[in-house]
Amino acid sequence: MRENSPSGAAVGFLLGLIDSEDAERIRRRIGLPEPAGEESPEDRGSTDLWSWTRTAVPTSVLLWVLEEDDPELNQWVWRHVSADTAMRRAIARGVPFGPAPKGPLTVATSVRREDDPPVPENFTRFGLVGALREGTSMRAARAAASMVLERSDWRTVTEADRDRPLPGYARWALSIRPDCPPELRARFGTHRKFTHRVEEAGVLDGPADYATAWGPASHVLKVLSMGRLLFPARVGDAEAALRPLVRDHLGGREDAWAVLAQLVDTFHGNAVELVVTAGAIA
Repeated sequence: MRENSPSGAAVGFLLGLIDSEDAERIRRRIGLPEPAGEESPEDRGSTDLWSWTRTAVPTSVLLWVLEEDDPELNQWVWRHVSADTAMRRAIARGVPFGPAPKGPLTVATSVRREDDPPVPENFTRFGLVGALREGTSMRAARAAASMVLERSDWRTVTEADRDRPLPGYARWALSIRPDCPPELRARFGTHRKFTHRVEEAGVLDGPADYATAWGPASHVLKVLSMGRLLFPARVGDAEAALRPLVRDHLGGREDAWAVLAQLVDTFHGNAVELVVTAGAIA
């Protein structure tokens, strides 16, 4: 088992949640090498990060990366298969996403603004709110919603909806934006079917939700294994959600970890189910 393989990264992430001496012993038992030291985005750009950009993830995961306000990381989000038009527009314009923005970000030279999709015609004719009100299809509404970039844009949309509720297509197109302010999304809908559809669209409550409820486990854990590089401010929430489970069901038991290493590649459930299953089998 290699550390940089999907299964190796998945097991390695979980081993990081137990006592370091136990983890070292178990690594030797299952043939997993010691983890590499901390690397910069430039160091990992030709390996893990390129692979990451080709792997679909919920859009909220990309938002967690953007919240770091790191131009080097932003260029990888810009290339990602799951990045939507709005994200690419924002990255190309240096829009910050962090909790305490200090102004426009530097834009990496690899991000070319001319590669942006064209500005929607309705936006040019009617402005932001007008384009959202004119959207008579989901496609038109999503095109208009892709022009909501700055925090000031979200305030404008909130005020417009408060003045006169936006049409259904516009509300849905805005709701499935991972950066839609929670209070605005709550105005658009709170019933169970609505929130379920929003989550299916890739909008998550946070990293703990991703770590415990999404699958397959090998995929999710591989992404989380890169969390210290991609979204260091957020990955701790995922670790905290899984740590008690890992310690209770696997702990320092070599047999349980050996079973987990055998299961992880073909297991279709989430990480919680993987850990519980491995512990029960052992």
